[in-house]
Amino acid sequence: MKIATWNVNGIRAREAQVCDWLERDRPDIVCLQELKATPEQVPARCAHADYHVYWHGMRAYSGVSLHVSKHLHADAPVFSHPAFDMESRIVQVTLGNLVLASVYVPNGGKDYRAKLEFLTNLASWTNELHASGRDVVICGDLNVAHTDLDVHPRERKPGVIGQRPEERELFDRLLGGHSVDVGRAAHPGNAELFTWWPPWRNMRQRNIGWRIDYILASRPIADRVTEYVVLADIGTSDHAPVMMTTH
Repeated sequence: MKIATWNVNGIRAREAQVCDWLERDRPDIVCLQELKATPEQVPARCAHADYHVYWHGMRAYSGVSLHVSKHLHADAPVFSHPAFDMESRIVQVTLGNLVLASVYVPNGGKDYRAKLEFLTNLASWTNELHASGRDVVICGDLNVAHTDLDVHPRERKPGVIGQRPEERELFDRLLGGHSVDVGRAAHPGNAELFTWWPPWRNMRQRNIGWRIDYILASRPIADRVTEYVVLADIGTSDHAPVMMTTH
């Protein structure tokens, strides 16, 4: 099974790129963030016929979606939102014992307190699901570089939002001893594994970036991962898609 996530930074701007990527890699589950569109504004072409799709968006801001392959799940699944959802930032789906969510954490620049509250609620919700015996996969732009290894040395700035100790502590709480950061588990010492690059001075081409897009998976799922890749060759968003494959 392939599970992928991508902050597209505008679904209308990236319409052709999303469609071409889906045709190329055919993930079984796709999570998109920063749609910047209401469901009515999403291009019809993006509602790929091979997927059950749920769009959860706002005009020109935020927004997430979840796409479940009809080959994986023939019947239309039930999509929903935890009570702490705000600004169209999380959608979840239950597939048997698995709860999977597409998440777009606030970056905190406009309202840092709201970011911390969202992360706190996300961690509590995830840990409650684990306590009930569920497997959980969290996909998306979490807007936190978990450790200094997840930031290029030239971008490490003490006190900057996204690298603050309290954000990283909440990330630890989100993992909670139950979940695995699949990217770091697959590439434990890779100091050049980034998913977002500042959109200036050829930062992407020079690979001077941050790792803020993640797939977090319950240990039984993480133990079955055979591949984890950052698809830095895909698209013109400031983020790259991330994809994991399990057996």
